[in-house]
Amino acid sequence: MQPKIRIGIAGYGNLGRGVEMAVAQSPDMELVGVFTRRDPASVSLLSAQVPVYPQADISQFQDRIDVLILCGGSKDDLPVQGPAMAALFNTVDSFDTHATIPEYYAALDEAAKPAGKTALLSVGWDPGLFSLNRLYGEAILPVGETYTFWGKGLSQGHSDAVRRVPGVKAGVQYTIPAEPAIERVRSGELPQLTTREKHRRECYVVLAEGAEASEVEQAIVSMPHYFADYDTAVHFISEEELRRDHAAMPHGGVVIRSGTSGAGTTQVVEYTLKLGSNPEFTAAVLVAYARATWRLNQQGVVGAQTVLDVAPGLLSPKSPAELRKELL
Repeated sequence: MQPKIRIGIAGYGNLGRGVEMAVAQSPDMELVGVFTRRDPASVSLLSAQVPVYPQADISQFQDRIDVLILCGGSKDDLPVQGPAMAALFNTVDSFDTHATIPEYYAALDEAAKPAGKTALLSVGWDPGLFSLNRLYGEAILPVGETYTFWGKGLSQGHSDAVRRVPGVKAGVQYTIPAEPAIERVRSGELPQLTTREKHRRECYVVLAEGAEASEVEQAIVSMPHYFADYDTAVHFISEEELRRDHAAMPHGGVVIRSGTSGAGTTQVVEYTLKLGSNPEFTAAVLVAYARATWRLNQQGVVGAQTVLDVAPGLLSPKSPAELRKELL
């Protein structure tokens, strides 16, 4: 019997809690511990049996963790934490700032490769599963266009970016797709759509005491990579309204490849996600790819990797023979 894959969690917010739940559903894994920048005594896990440690002590656990799952935010946490941890552990993260993935990849590769570690980045549903569907669509229908629509849903990365704006006490951000644009694509039309034509963004913000609403709004709507290219509305609400109306974290989206096959026949391929909990689903994807990360490292594949580099069979706890029999 194979020994269980030993998992560590760095950061325990909504995503870290989701990872804890996903590991509990994976019989081939065990959770070694959670590492936090907060006082460990203040962190209450779902399982009382799992210890919580200071993140400052994490280097002492190199021989006790097979894969460390990084649950920090993409804006400020992962750019620093990712390379630092990749030099010590095999890692998986959900870095989702699409525009800077190449730079982040290079930083992880530089840290992980000399250490003989495997660093799998940008794992989740987008980037992640949607990235795979974009690849499949383009490879199979090379003559055509790929369209990705997100939402309606609460974005973790964008919400984290909102909360880091000076003057914001708390807040969330929703991505809203443009239904007319989706229907044009589904019909087989190949429209040229700008970023602004495909989505809009809505932010619900609780102001910190003494903060100026107009300054906070301007900082949000002008933020590059997150809001500057979209029609963005900022709504200022109370903490009570935030708790009452915005506690759930649904999300989803669709990837559509619209193109023509050899005889000029229209072909439309669509992949859809409807998520009751964005962080729980993202965590489940991270955990499946943690299994693949460990297997890749055991095979001698080191350095930075993405979902585009990972064979699908490595995600499953089942053997290749079982997969061929049951799924092929």
